[in-house]
Amino acid sequence: MSDMPFDHQKLSNRILASMALGLIVGIGLNMTLASNDWFNAVVLEGLLTAVGEIFVRFLSMLVVPLVFVSLITGVSALSDPKKLGRVGGKALSLYLFTTGVAVTLALVSAIVIQPGVGASPDVLVERDIAAQPSFFQVLVDMVPQNPVRAMAEGDMLPIIVFAVLVGLSVALAGDAGKRIGQFFSDFNTVVMRLVGFVMLMAPIGVFALITVLAATTGWSTFLGVLKYVILVLVMLIVHAFISYSLIFKLFTGLSPVTFFAKMRGVMAFAFSTASSAATIPVTLRTVQQQLGVNNRVSSFTIPLGATINMDGTAIMQGIAAGFIAQYYGVDLTLAQYLMVVVMVIIASIGAAGVPGVGLVLLAGVLAQVGLPAEGIALILGVDRLLDMTRTAVNVTGDAMVTTVVANSEGELDHKVFAQSS
Repeated sequence: MSDMPFDHQKLSNRILASMALGLIVGIGLNMTLASNDWFNAVVLEGLLTAVGEIFVRFLSMLVVPLVFVSLITGVSALSDPKKLGRVGGKALSLYLFTTGVAVTLALVSAIVIQPGVGASPDVLVERDIAAQPSFFQVLVDMVPQNPVRAMAEGDMLPIIVFAVLVGLSVALAGDAGKRIGQFFSDFNTVVMRLVGFVMLMAPIGVFALITVLAATTGWSTFLGVLKYVILVLVMLIVHAFISYSLIFKLFTGLSPVTFFAKMRGVMAFAFSTASSAATIPVTLRTVQQQLGVNNRVSSFTIPLGATINMDGTAIMQGIAAGFIAQYYGVDLTLAQYLMVVVMVIIASIGAAGVPGVGLVLLAGVLAQVGLPAEGIALILGVDRLLDMTRTAVNVTGDAMVTTVVANSEGELDHKVFAQSS
């Protein structure tokens, strides 16, 4: 939007610069002041941690009102309510397909490279993992008993279902619906302006988050599972830049280079926060204003993707399952590998887009193939870096699928997409 209080290109560049500066400063602090208790308590755990957490809280504050209002506005504007079914069907199919491709790539690479053979990490530490609901319970929980409670708890699937139903009701309610629809349209404009204000803080927040991470991470932690780390990072990059590019080019005929150029700020943002949910405001704004996707599509597919599209998490879980099996000397059968594929795809539905959720889901995957859940302790020390990277892949997949679906529905402005970022 022309009335937004900042330039998108400048903001993306500032976010990337802040991330690089934070990494440099953090590494420098790690090497020089890591043993200074006063500095750690006051500057790292105090000031910088507070700045980073405040920024993430501002983002989290925006998620529920933005998703709820934007969805109602988008759905109520549909001239043909049946179109929502087509959009939802296409988005869901593509999300599940890309997740299937991701976990298959992960398992094949784990079988070929065998990262767990010869690994010698530190002593295992028991980790309590909360039990995950069954797939059918996830379906039941999609319908909110209390929409207000779902919003208070940030439970995205029930919020999406409720907002879609409200939007459809507004679209079908005649003159009363038009009046309510105009209210939500105005409300959506106000919320997007609020997103703009919060985004002005992005470079500072990203700098604080990355500095603390780099300054407090023990580099020796990576040595024991370096092969695992490298394999996961390589497969995340392959899936993001090769799989997504092929799918994008095949279904739209548009340039993947342009797509990734306009997504660089969002990817850096997701990397710094390690939360798909917290990145929703940034992703929505980018796909609408930079990629040219109409709000009628993006308001539904982006929140849905942040909830069910976990390609990066699927890659981590697939490789981690192979790594842990190899570490314990367990030979998984073809049926067990197929079970891992199915479990990862199912587990991704309803998974919260918050930091660390991949480890929780991994426990359920391991249990299904008879591997000890305490094997998760093998990768705890390095998961923060991988969590940040796979979140960047997740949000990129959300935007890619959204653009593909919008293009198929005639809801993509090709002139906006082609404009230089």
